[in-house]
Amino acid sequence: MTAEPVPAAESADPSGTADAPVVVPADQRRRSLTVLAAVALGAVVLDQLTKHWVVTSIGPRLESGEGPIVLLGGLVKLTYLQNTGAAFSMGTSYTWIFSIIAVIVAIVIVRQSRRLGSIWWAVALGGLLGGLLGNLIDRITRPPGPGLGYVVDFIQVPNFAVFNVADSFITCSAVLMVILALRGVPFSGRS
Repeated sequence: MTAEPVPAAESADPSGTADAPVVVPADQRRRSLTVLAAVALGAVVLDQLTKHWVVTSIGPRLESGEGPIVLLGGLVKLTYLQNTGAAFSMGTSYTWIFSIIAVIVAIVIVRQSRRLGSIWWAVALGGLLGGLLGNLIDRITRPPGPGLGYVVDFIQVPNFAVFNVADSFITCSAVLMVILALRGVPFSGRS
């Protein structure tokens, strides 16, 4: 097993007092990066496939007056909404800012992944990256133009905003990151 020094803000000393860089073995880092990439790719593919299905199937259904698809006795409805804002459709005039923020966060995730050694952190960051990229693809490729496009939202539950698969990955990843931080799981995978 080859170990390479990786710059990290974490301490190699469990007490947190030393400032030495954490050494993440190359195979552990490679495994974590593979998990991050697989989760991110899976999130993007699932998100884009479901959005394509919504646009081509549910969009015409709603236009014909049939209404949304109702599941679980009305607990979940599949509908079609063009969201030009952020969560809860806030900030509809600032779509371009959300695009820039998504690019910046994606760059930060990719840069920080060099220090990654934890599989659980890889899952969390992969989900966040995939969700960001899924919605960013919409903002870049949908009308009215690059960086200004709407995001396709389609999952509706009672008393909540309509959302999509990318939003679900972002939210679940954020919850997982909070749990990992509270449990003290080190980013490097080493304690």
